[in-house]
Amino acid sequence: MWENVVTIFIASALINNFVFSRYLGLCIFFGVTKRMETAVGMSFTFTGVMLIGAAINWAIYNYVMTPLNIGFLKIVIFIGVIAAFVQAADTIMKKVTPALYYKLGIYLALITTNCIILAVPLINAGENYGLFESMALALGSGAGFSLALIIMASIREKLELADIPKSFQGLPISFIVTGLIALAFLGFSGMITL
Repeated sequence: MWENVVTIFIASALINNFVFSRYLGLCIFFGVTKRMETAVGMSFTFTGVMLIGAAINWAIYNYVMTPLNIGFLKIVIFIGVIAAFVQAADTIMKKVTPALYYKLGIYLALITTNCIILAVPLINAGENYGLFESMALALGSGAGFSLALIIMASIREKLELADIPKSFQGLPISFIVTGLIALAFLGFSGMITL
């Protein structure tokens, strides 16, 4: 069992990284990676929401939806649970760390509709994962997203000092760098052979 949990964690963080392998969550990815401080703050917030949202949605799916045969409502219910939790996290962050709250801005609200946050409970339900497997997927996905944010933020901060042609400045060079990082992540999945 624990081997499966570790495998799910590593696979979701590196091999099936939502940003670099599945190309999901790019709005927040490009929005908060201009500065390392906001990338780290979003990493913790995102991973926390991912873990708690996955646990709550796993319990609701297994103990409410499955017994009542209402699995067809999982997308609506999962989004509702995530929205309620993100709203609570938004309010708590506004009171506890107002500086980070204002730096994250609109991207904090976008966590609610982020496809990664919704993908994790949907994968958990589709694969019939147990609680530990669900938490491994959520933690691995959060760690993978955090890794993507921190890598990109460190590169984008260095790019501000680089001599980049005018037509590539800003988002174009960010897309190029993301593509190169995605190619590197493909090596984790064994897709590149020499």
